[in-house]
Amino acid sequence: MIPPRVIAYWQHLFGGREAFVAGAVSLAINGSLDTARAAMILTRDDGTVSVALQPSLAERAQLLDAGSISLPDLRTRLAASGIVLVRRVTEADRDAFDRFYRSASPQDRDDAWVEFDHAAVFGSFDGDRLVCAASMVPWPESPLADLGVLTLPDARGRGHARAVIAAIADHAVTAGYEPQYRCQTDNRASVALARSAGFGSLGQWEVIRPFDD
Repeated sequence: MIPPRVIAYWQHLFGGREAFVAGAVSLAINGSLDTARAAMILTRDDGTVSVALQPSLAERAQLLDAGSISLPDLRTRLAASGIVLVRRVTEADRDAFDRFYRSASPQDRDDAWVEFDHAAVFGSFDGDRLVCAASMVPWPESPLADLGVLTLPDARGRGHARAVIAAIADHAVTAGYEPQYRCQTDNRASVALARSAGFGSLGQWEVIRPFDD
């Protein structure tokens, strides 16, 4: 049994003014949500889904008086309004991740090093389509968790990568690691992303391999 105070906490987060209930999906406008959790979706084990938005985000996505819409349509409307939702990628998302991975170029995949079987993977979806993913790998014999991020070309410049990196960095810290972001120094977009996500530069790292390697 889940303790009553746990139920009460989550009910409070997804409380507020009820905008609509459509079958298993409900939307609440909650002015008490903080900036870090201004838009949330909770999918329960029984299949019911609760959505909570700050009033300003609901207005931006034209959901204050939207009436009943499906969850995929709601996700699409949020994404079109520049509202990025990030969640951990699980085994249930394997097919979506495989489609996402195949859609990226070999060069982008090699540069990013984002893999489904890494220690943790977080993603941002446009409707049911995974468009950006980040993964972390514990760095051997160190306190570091190495992060990589991969965004499909048609989803770039919309805030997906920054939101995903922020989420997985928070996860790394919670798990007891220090997040580490590496990228090619001539990749200006990736360098800018790291800075916007709050990372500082330690320096430029060169690995010199023996001739017989």
